[in-house]
Parts: sequence; C-alpha cells; structure tokens
Amino acid sequence: MADLKFSISGENVNPTKFVAKSRQFTLTIDDPEGLGGTDEGANPVEFLLAAYAGCLNVMGHIVARELGIQLKSIRIEAEGDLNPAKVFGQPTTDRPGYKEIRVNIFPEADTNEETLARWLEIIESRCPVNDNLINPTPVKIGLKIPAEKAA
Repeated sequence: MADLKFSISGENVNPTKFVAKSRQFTLTIDDPEGLGGTDEGANPVEFLLAAYAGCLNVMGHIVARELGIQLKSIRIEAEGDLNPAKVFGQPTTDRPGYKEIRVNIFPEADTNEETLARWLEIIESRCPVNDNLINPTPVKIGLKIPAEKAA
C-alpha cells in the first residue's frame, strides 16, 4: 500500500490560541485560563490524548470486524500527568511532555475476556498514534523566513 500524507496548517490568533486547518476542518487549540489562555479550545496535550483515543476507536472497530466481534460501542478514557515547569522556563529535571499516559477502554461487545484481550493486543500493535507515542519518530522542524523579512 502507498504511503498517505496527512497535514495541517494554521496560524496563531494570540499567544496561546492557534487555529489549524486540516482538510475541511478547523481545529482551535488554546490553553485554559489558568495557564494564560482564553479557554476557547482544548490545549495541545489534550488534543494529543483525543487523537490517541480517536485512533484507538478506529482501530478497535477495524480489528473487531476482522475478528468477527460484534462491537456495540467503545468508551475510552485517557489521562496523563506532566510537570509544566520546563514549559514555563523553570528549573526541573522532568521532561516537558507526559510522564505517563493511562488509557482505559470499555468495549461493549458480544465476546469473552480472552478474545477482548487478543483484540486489544492487535489494536496496540497496529494503532499509528500508539506507535508514534511509544517509538521515536524523526521530527524535522524547519525555519522559513518570508523573503521580505530576510536580510
């Protein structure tokens, strides 16, 4: 199968609010007021959890269909802990990202626990967001200076 390319583009509205476009969708990313934002959208690390849960949902349904499981619904809870000190330039030995992400999946399905354990194992092995979270992914950040600003 050929590679698929996914992309977004966007601009800041203010120091904490970023509006991204992906295909025909608009994503508003903002921090809560307690972190200096205007609370007009989920913050970046909440979007990460939502992206993870969304991917687990899709994979859960694909794998259930492949295994012949009648999956009525999936409820997913995801949470993580991070220390914001590094983000705000304060001294810490903690990394800026999540220390751990915890996910609970509550499937409603017509099968036994052993089959659901296999179902989950397959989901984890094939979920692209899970893969990106547990394995190093090369990231290349480029700096593009508009021609009129370049000296």
